[in-house]
Amino acid sequence: MPEKITFVQVGGNIESALKGDYQIDVKAILTEAWQQTLKSRAAINLGLLFSLILGVLVSFIVSNYVGGIEAVLADPEATMLLNVVVVIAIWPFMAGVEMMGVFHAVGMKTEPKLIFAFLKRASWVILCALFTSVLISLGFQLLVFPGIFLAVTLSLTIPLVIEKKMTPMKAIVLSVQTLRFKFLSLFVLYFILFMSLIVLFFPLIILLESSFAPLGVIMFLLGISFLAPLFYNVKGIVYREIFGVSLAANNLPADSTYIAPSTTEKKPEKLNSDSNSDDTFSA
Repeated sequence: MPEKITFVQVGGNIESALKGDYQIDVKAILTEAWQQTLKSRAAINLGLLFSLILGVLVSFIVSNYVGGIEAVLADPEATMLLNVVVVIAIWPFMAGVEMMGVFHAVGMKTEPKLIFAFLKRASWVILCALFTSVLISLGFQLLVFPGIFLAVTLSLTIPLVIEKKMTPMKAIVLSVQTLRFKFLSLFVLYFILFMSLIVLFFPLIILLESSFAPLGVIMFLLGISFLAPLFYNVKGIVYREIFGVSLAANNLPADSTYIAPSTTEKKPEKLNSDSNSDDTFSA
């Protein structure tokens, strides 16, 4: 008879989230995310670099196939096709980057190979990424505010698809239902990160036309190497606070300060500890 494993819920839970019973402390989240970034930014940066290179290669191949980048930019349909192809190509790996933030939020270490850990969940991840992209684009085309609202309230759909094993539509509906309660706080949180990105561009723009252009590029790359991991660590903490993360008790970090009092027992599941693992969430 298989041994039962005790699971604990770290952070919030779906039932409370549906009632809006959670807190978003902007200062506390940014502080914790920054501390996590200082300790663990290499894995996220390498994962993002891999996804960026893959996206550039796919864009180059597809644009050459349809007549070059100029032809793609001049044709809205070709641009849309290119965007879809890039989403399909990179999001199975970007899902791993998203989950790095969730892992960091519960005190777990990550490695760059985590970007390959959820490939068996790739079909759901791709559909979710496509649906959310379309919804957000439609929101911005209608009016600016609907686009901003959807961009904020759909920001946690990918972790829901992976960690909670939801279908894309269920993840989208649940994300909107729950994040709407603290939309203003979440907007402020993401707005601070967005403005930080804008500030990073200033030295690059100022120095670009001078002999100090390489210095501007170096400053930008250095800044983005901190800001990008900070963004995903922030999302991981927000996910933990709203939906919680289910971890096997024997895999809990030593400093587990966010454990909910309730525990459940489940049969052992195959853990995704390497690139050939199943799509189940691994502690």
